[in-house]
Amino acid sequence: MRPVLVLVHSPSVGPSTWQPVAERLTDLGHRVRVPSLLDVGAGGPPFWPRAASAVRDGLAGIPADHPVVLVAHSNAGLFLPAVRAELDHPVASSVFVDAALPARTGPTPVAPPELLDFLRPLAVDGTLPRWTDWWDEADVAPMFPGPDPALRRRITEEQPRLPLSYYEQRVPVPEGWDDHPCSYLLFGPPYEDTAEDARERGWRTALLPGEHLHQTVDPEGTARLLLELSGNSGASEAERP
Repeated sequence: MRPVLVLVHSPSVGPSTWQPVAERLTDLGHRVRVPSLLDVGAGGPPFWPRAASAVRDGLAGIPADHPVVLVAHSNAGLFLPAVRAELDHPVASSVFVDAALPARTGPTPVAPPELLDFLRPLAVDGTLPRWTDWWDEADVAPMFPGPDPALRRRITEEQPRLPLSYYEQRVPVPEGWDDHPCSYLLFGPPYEDTAEDARERGWRTALLPGEHLHQTVDPEGTARLLLELSGNSGASEAERP
């Protein structure tokens, strides 16, 4: 039974960041779900239960005994342990894509102190600008596919304006959440140290050089490596620790 691939976007952006990969995987004959986490920042803290519930609700209609592969991009990686604990479905594997990793023990802060120092002056009445508005255009433009301005517009327009308290939260890490194969797909800076952490945990890793939203630029290459890392492809080009 082929698992359903569950592509989890960062709550800082939206599901359109996974749509090109979802379309490619569907073309290859895989079942794919892209749950929306756009409402995670609604209301007050804690925010992590809404992230876990959004993924669970995104699997509506999939029988509880059907396996899934969890694929998390960016800070969605911090929520995978909570998602894992929320699901009734067996998790065949988890793939972290240019993503933050949960702490090995204890709760994980969503943002390190230096990022919070950067964010606090940006907040107006406790609410932050959209993620792409944090940075200069020279930093943002290379992340998007040049030939498809419509995709950039869609990704930009659907971004939520999250409360600062979202980044101040700590996400629990249930013991034993990683009782299944985990792996890491690195695009590039600044996640090299995170990928090294994944290797040290004994996870399989692979590199697909690009910017942080490279899954929108090279959905075919991203889809291929997701299948290899999750064990859904015969050949494997992934590095083994």
